[in-house]
Amino acid sequence: MQSILAVDDSASMRQMVAFTLKAAGFNVLEAADGQEGLEKARGQNVNLVLTDQNMPRMDGLSLVRNLRGLAQYKHVPILILTTESSDAMKAQGKAAGATGWLVKPFDPNRLVDVVRKVIG
Repeated sequence: MQSILAVDDSASMRQMVAFTLKAAGFNVLEAADGQEGLEKARGQNVNLVLTDQNMPRMDGLSLVRNLRGLAQYKHVPILILTTESSDAMKAQGKAAGATGWLVKPFDPNRLVDVVRKVIG
């Protein structure tokens, strides 16, 4: 079973993402911010990271940069799921190493489709 690390400071958003992805057959690990996400990522092998951008302690772009600095996460897909939709933020995400950008609120079917597509 493929594992996804879902990182979001909103407990309700983490629950919605986890529910959606578990129903689609994925194992989901959860983290409440980028710092916790990085700690969990170091101790696990995940097939995809799905992170919010605006979080305390460590934001999504910082998490992406930190993960890309780890050998085991050089090629793991990382999607940013956020309310941020500006082209400038998307460009920063791409520059940091994000694989893709999804805007909240998300459509559950689209989320599953995108996840399946990028995991391969």
